Amino acid sequence: MGRKLLLKDAHIEGIRQYDVYRREGGYGAVEKAFAMTPDQILEEVKVSGLRGRGGAGFPTGLKWSFLAKPEGVPRHLVVNADESEPGTFKDRYLMEYLPHLLIEGMIISSYCLGANTSFIYIRGEYSWIPDILEQAIDEAKAAGFLGKNILGSGFDLEIYVQRGAGAYICGEETALLESLEGKRGNPRLKPPFPAVKGLWERPTVVNNVESIAAVVPIINITGAEYAKIGVGKSTGTKLISACGNINKPGVYEIDMTISVEEFIYSEEYCGGIKDGKKLKACIPGGSSVPILPANLMLRTISGEPRMMNYESLADGGFATGTMMGSGGFEVLDEDQCIVAHTMSLSRFYAHESCGQCTPCREGTPWMYKILKKIEMGEGTMEDIDLLWDIQRKIEGNTICPLGDAAAWPVAAAIRHFRDEFEWHVKNPELAQTKNYGLAGYADPIPVLSQS
Repeated sequence: MGRKLLLKDAHIEGIRQYDVYRREGGYGAVEKAFAMTPDQILEEVKVSGLRGRGGAGFPTGLKWSFLAKPEGVPRHLVVNADESEPGTFKDRYLMEYLPHLLIEGMIISSYCLGANTSFIYIRGEYSWIPDILEQAIDEAKAAGFLGKNILGSGFDLEIYVQRGAGAYICGEETALLESLEGKRGNPRLKPPFPAVKGLWERPTVVNNVESIAAVVPIINITGAEYAKIGVGKSTGTKLISACGNINKPGVYEIDMTISVEEFIYSEEYCGGIKDGKKLKACIPGGSSVPILPANLMLRTISGEPRMMNYESLADGGFATGTMMGSGGFEVLDEDQCIVAHTMSLSRFYAHESCGQCTPCREGTPWMYKILKKIEMGEGTMEDIDLLWDIQRKIEGNTICPLGDAAAWPVAAAIRHFRDEFEWHVKNPELAQTKNYGLAGYADPIPVLSQS
């Protein structure tokens, strides 16, 4: 049984309430942190090796150290709770069942960063969770952990919850800040980075829910002890949202020392493939990371077991590897159609493109239309090559990573499953008969354009 740091109390009845959370040791990390200096807290986070849990995996302590501190200018912490990546739902679990863990992490992080006003920006589809968070904020404030002069420390902090309107693009930190300011959620050109000019052109740190929640155990057990969990640069524990053709979908906390095979087949985690079928492919980090066939998902190119950590999943680059990403672990069994699956993802990205960058605005709906054509048995071999060319011209040519997120699934699907695309071209009648996953995708999506 793996060690649990974030979900250790999730099973306790009433843990959502302040009294129960406090009884189980909650807010003890705040008391410990206030006996430290902000620089000491920053050092603990650096020593811990904590990497951002939102997808990029950038070292959290290093990111915090970039925060500009001009005299007389307020600073802000913004929690990115816009968890819109298909296949990812672990932040939702934390906010719904352990809201005080997030609030406690925000208090410590805000104190470290010198931020007196902090925000939680939450995706519009999580319509019921803001009420849970606001109740937790009210309870923490009533107990003296928020507001003026917290615990006599001289530190003031207010936390506000801002509801988004359901735009995937607002998961990108600068688009999130634009939305938080009341503007259209378009990504900003960088530099300047948010650490220098973020919310209202003030120095701002943006981290996702899991990253900020992880600050609590780091302070409780020390950064050095946290760094001993896991392996290499993959320290601490990681929440994984497991879904797809498995027996036990759900949110699991792992210490990144287990293999992919163990995670999929052990009863402690996913419990194997549903109905005893074979594993065909897996997307380990949310819909935007490259899909891998079963042989490369279970073993690296050198034959070593593929491990559930940043380095092992990425081993070999995109040719034979993938990414930890947001931890949205999607499993596909032998009966799943890769073309239909890729088409579904492409439709999502085409719909969610903000339209600001030409390659993404024009390329994402173009890829979807070609994939739909192939899936319906109307494609040609030239279409497969055209798809490859389009994704190549989108990747790396947009302001934000949405273009990359749309291109990578298409590239990986063709790279590893080109024979399946060719089967659809060579067997149009059978492709039409199978009609994989076309329900709900019959109507063409609108082509995005700028006025």
